Amino acid sequence: MAKSKNHTRKLSYISVPSQIINTLSSSSLQSLLVSPKKSSNNNGFKRFLSLNFYRSTRLWFFTLFLFGLCGMLRFGFNLDPLIPFSPYPCLTSQLQDSFMVKNADSQLGFAANTKSEENVEKDEILNAKSEVAGESKSGKDEILKGVNQSQPLITKGYAETGEGSEFWKQPDGMGYKPCLVFTRDYRRQSEEVVKDRRKYLLVVVSGGMNQQRNQIVDAVVIARILGAALVVPILQVNVIWGDESEFADIFDLEHFKSVLANDVRVVSSLPSTHIMTRPVEEKRTPLHVSPQWIRSRYLKRLNREGVLLLRGLDSRLSKDLPSDLQKLRCKVAFHALRFAPPILELGNKLADRMRNKGSYLALHLRMEKDVWVRTGCLPGLSPENDEMINNERKRRPELLTGRSNMTYHERKLVGLCPLNAMEVTRLLKALGAPQSAKIFWAGGQPLGGKEALLPLTKEFPHLYNKEDLALPGELEPFANKASLMAAIDYIISEKSDVFMPSHGGNMGHAIQGHRAYAGHKKYITPNKRHMLPYFLNSSLPVAEFNNIIKELHSESLGQPELRAIKAGRDVTKYPVPECMCNNSHAHSSL
Repeated sequence: MAKSKNHTRKLSYISVPSQIINTLSSSSLQSLLVSPKKSSNNNGFKRFLSLNFYRSTRLWFFTLFLFGLCGMLRFGFNLDPLIPFSPYPCLTSQLQDSFMVKNADSQLGFAANTKSEENVEKDEILNAKSEVAGESKSGKDEILKGVNQSQPLITKGYAETGEGSEFWKQPDGMGYKPCLVFTRDYRRQSEEVVKDRRKYLLVVVSGGMNQQRNQIVDAVVIARILGAALVVPILQVNVIWGDESEFADIFDLEHFKSVLANDVRVVSSLPSTHIMTRPVEEKRTPLHVSPQWIRSRYLKRLNREGVLLLRGLDSRLSKDLPSDLQKLRCKVAFHALRFAPPILELGNKLADRMRNKGSYLALHLRMEKDVWVRTGCLPGLSPENDEMINNERKRRPELLTGRSNMTYHERKLVGLCPLNAMEVTRLLKALGAPQSAKIFWAGGQPLGGKEALLPLTKEFPHLYNKEDLALPGELEPFANKASLMAAIDYIISEKSDVFMPSHGGNMGHAIQGHRAYAGHKKYITPNKRHMLPYFLNSSLPVAEFNNIIKELHSESLGQPELRAIKAGRDVTKYPVPECMCNNSHAHSSL
């Protein structure tokens, strides 16, 4: 019994991770875990082998111990961030998505707690955020926090290097920057003008918001020519839309007064000394009058009566004025006429939502019923719609804007008709717009409703207007106020990467000048007169048609153009060279 006790072996155990065990074959386990039997043979060679095997077994256990230690370190700590190429590619893409999601939210102009009112796109973004957040709990919170602080939001993505990158390319602005430097004589005269308390100019402006804007610019310049104070312009009720908005409903009045304080004194109303004065009224000022004509016509009577009332200023003042007065026009159009805070806030908010979708194109579609009637053109939707427009034009011939002796086809061929949705689509495709392009369209409800836009939505499905971008209730304060709605369209369109109108007009002209003044952002002017014959040629191969259209528009993409090249050009549409310089000393003196 004692003998057997002396030979009893003490067993020792070592903990080996299961991951290591699973990698070993059964034969390897057997050789490691079963002790070698003693041989009864006393051969010296076998003793030698037995001794070496004993030593090698210890080596095996020591090796297993090292592997076990490394395995515990590997699974006890997350070392993924230290490895340059992660073994989990799906996780890498999720992290990148989380960076985009968090930065996109920081750029949105609306509160995060409005989730229940958001569209399907935002719900998908929020779901992605929650999924990524769940994964990030496993040791990656600090990493996300650190990278997010320096990761910029990439808003142009595919526009830079992907599909349709050439379409988003901006024109060469040739270094032109705003430079409103007035002459010494102008600044000296300003002291006398702003001190004057005897002369006051009243103006009544008409038309849509952009037409009123142009007339307000001219009203300021006329007040300066006469050395009179300008009473805040009166906005005539729009005959077509019935909009009763006042100046301060559309524009920031205090900002308007402040910016022009050194040029023209702007007052909210006539002072008590002049309120009973019978104003000198001029109902019909001739077209394109000069400063000399204005002074000779009005100054003597204004000095005698103290108040001058002007109506219908549209295109009454000459486009060719002395340099200082041209600069004043730019100062009014691009600096003083800022939209009222509620409009500016919502317009910027909707523009940000559009921007968060990527680079975007803004279209000003002139496809409303009154546009077809006034231009003498036909929408081409159906015989019924064409007949409706013809009947309306016969009933109200005064709405036709001019050239009443021309037929519809003659107007079309000389480029006097708006492009319809099919023509806009073909033009955009020929110019290289990608099908994935995000498009904001401004304008009133087209004749024919959504059906009129089908050719456009079929080729470019990502089409939005302000109603699509706004949350429920956001547009209610501006309902039934066409001028305010037009101002919101203006803001979103001006902030786009590319802008194109389907027809000329006051909004297109104003945005053309605004984008030029902002550094000549891309502005496509459809060359309707020259491109329509190719639109009618169905035998042209697509590639040849596209090349022709691109060539026709190569110089119509918003490049700098000198105003003086053609007589009668408006400086608020072509601000070079009076209001913009391309030398190192260019600056804006306000």
